[in-house]
Amino acid sequence: MQNVIPRQKKTVQEIDVRGKRVLVRADFNVPLDEEGAIADDTRIRASLPTINYLCERGARVILCSHLDRPKGEIVERLRLALVANRLSALLGRPVVALRDCIGPEVESAVAAMSDGDIVLLENLRFHPEERADDPSFSEKLADLAEVYVNDAFGASHRSHASVVGVPQHLPAVAGLLLEREVSAFTRILQDPERPFAAVIGGAKVSDKLGVLDNVISRVDLLLIGGGMAATFLASRGYPTGASHVETDRLDDVRRVEENAAKRGVRLVLPRDVVVAERPETGAPTRVVPATEVPDGQVIADIGPEAADEFSRELGGARTVVWNGPVGVFEVPEFAEGTRRVAAALANLRGTTVIGGGSTTDAVQRFGLADEMTHVSTGGGAALAMLAGKPLPGFEALDDAGTP
Repeated sequence: MQNVIPRQKKTVQEIDVRGKRVLVRADFNVPLDEEGAIADDTRIRASLPTINYLCERGARVILCSHLDRPKGEIVERLRLALVANRLSALLGRPVVALRDCIGPEVESAVAAMSDGDIVLLENLRFHPEERADDPSFSEKLADLAEVYVNDAFGASHRSHASVVGVPQHLPAVAGLLLEREVSAFTRILQDPERPFAAVIGGAKVSDKLGVLDNVISRVDLLLIGGGMAATFLASRGYPTGASHVETDRLDDVRRVEENAAKRGVRLVLPRDVVVAERPETGAPTRVVPATEVPDGQVIADIGPEAADEFSRELGGARTVVWNGPVGVFEVPEFAEGTRRVAAALANLRGTTVIGGGSTTDAVQRFGLADEMTHVSTGGGAALAMLAGKPLPGFEALDDAGTP
């Protein structure tokens, strides 16, 4: 069993920020549509409590974030001016978008700030030094401020300059979002109300193996769905058609099942599945027993019997963590299984934690996000916490109780 209990860190509510320049590492890595507009502003909205908290207390707020993967070069469509515009509308106050994140012009703009002002630095990843955790780049960012606040849960599993480098130079605390995210995952993994169930899906076992190994020691029930179910079925000797099977993970899957049996954890695979030649819109579909997937067909969703069983099993739980959809929910023909799981959790009289990434996208698409106890803004960071791994960005912050 890995240690998933992070040390308590100082938060933004424990420091005096009035009149101080505060560098806030936010996560504005939002999806963009084909026209380059913001397709989903969930992550921007999630940052508002910390920004408002700082502004109301007279801080001079310097926001910074990355957007997408510009690979250390300036990409015009990935400038953060569009984020600044959305923030201005949501906050009801101006957010000035700067054209770089370091340099004389940035320093002058910051020096001219008044209490309650907000500026947004340019995309950090326009500089290759960000991803390289370059010490000089970290120091230049830190020189802009007097206090550092990490509110970017979605980036806190990365050892990048703005995440782990800057805290070496400034008093460094957790923002309200980061604190809430870490607390949500810590609470369910440390002391869940039982029965405790986990739903683990997604395309590949290799992406979730650390999660499976960690949660198997904590849960009472483990439900497996998504494309990764094919590897579990193959490990039992069942035909999986044209589904992707990670043959190099078959022994790992058998080990997970053995550990579940030793610990008395019920591990449930789908009874039936929806298959098609291709998981695409308009493709002819069939429902078949999960143990009889035909040649040339791929598993694209759990079937109706499996959805019934998953819903029934989840209905008896008091705590559920869900990471990974159980089907290709982006395609209407293969969305029903994931929708049924989401609906079951929405009706649960207990704690429901949605583990970020595509799982968050799913509950939002089905209009059920508001029915969950906690919907994470971070995919990789949520995976890290569920796997019992430390978050470098959180570990870099000042410990609670330090002066």
